[in-house]
Amino acid sequence: MIYILDDSSPRVRLSLAEAVARAPNAPRNVILALAEDQPEIAGQVILLSPIFTDGDLVDLALRGSDVTRVLIASRGQVSRPVCAALAEIGGETEILCLLENDGASLPRASLKRIAERFGGQADIRGLLLARDALPSDVRHLLMRHVCDAMAGSGLIQATIDAGRLQHITREAGEAATVSIAGTVAHDDISDLVEHLRQSGCLTPAFLMHALCTGKVDFFAGAITNLSGCDERRVRSILSSGRTYAVRALYESAGLPHDISIVFVEATLIWREASRVADGTKLDNVSARLMRKFRVAEQSPAAAIQLLEMVEKLANAERRQSARDFVALAALTAA
Repeated sequence: MIYILDDSSPRVRLSLAEAVARAPNAPRNVILALAEDQPEIAGQVILLSPIFTDGDLVDLALRGSDVTRVLIASRGQVSRPVCAALAEIGGETEILCLLENDGASLPRASLKRIAERFGGQADIRGLLLARDALPSDVRHLLMRHVCDAMAGSGLIQATIDAGRLQHITREAGEAATVSIAGTVAHDDISDLVEHLRQSGCLTPAFLMHALCTGKVDFFAGAITNLSGCDERRVRSILSSGRTYAVRALYESAGLPHDISIVFVEATLIWREASRVADGTKLDNVSARLMRKFRVAEQSPAAAIQLLEMVEKLANAERRQSARDFVALAALTAA
């Protein structure tokens, strides 16, 4: 077999590849040599041979062509290390093959890397969003790519002026981020929070909106991340801590003094509202906050500005709820 590897006829080498491709006891040196042959021959062993180790496949992906990487991505089983290598160096075609392969064990980090590199490609974005257990930080990345795609659309740019378009995409992104934060599983909260922190999305307005809408698990995770305090202590202070302890916690998370008082008041209102049915709804918390600080004398300008931003997010959420209700009513009537 080693002698046949040097045969000048591709048909001879192809016959050898077909004969040993599925054999679990095929000579390793023969398999590795065939994997470096021309694509028709290499494809037989790369797709089918059980001889390859993860290291072999990663080396092939690094040294090989895009055709080689497509073959690796199309194997019946693709391990996590091999998926990670392909996610890092693979082109669009290779990534599409990997996402379409049910035998590919794509880890969370690889999904995020694919979203970072190819989230702007509609086909790849669609395959990622179709996955049942897509991590929330990856979903947020893809949402930002969608916003960028909308903002870059020639049709939209011709219809809406630049300032208005920037405002719309920003508000849509914030509303979508709040929605993602509200559906994230508890085990994924820390990853999403860290992703949003690195992305610059953990703004005071966003945090306030999360608190007012009752997304307390996410809010507690965000404060834990920003303050560096123990999660149990953070949750204890939020649920039953005294006013000064709550304010100290928020300021340790980086919230300015003028804004921290608004968060303290929102926390106290949320505690009271959470004791009754539907008490965590936005209307019950944000509306009371707006009334309190707008009627108060000499309310800090930063506090008023923050509440105005929260009010805009609240209005957007109410409109979306109304749309969802009408769509459900129409579907039921049909």
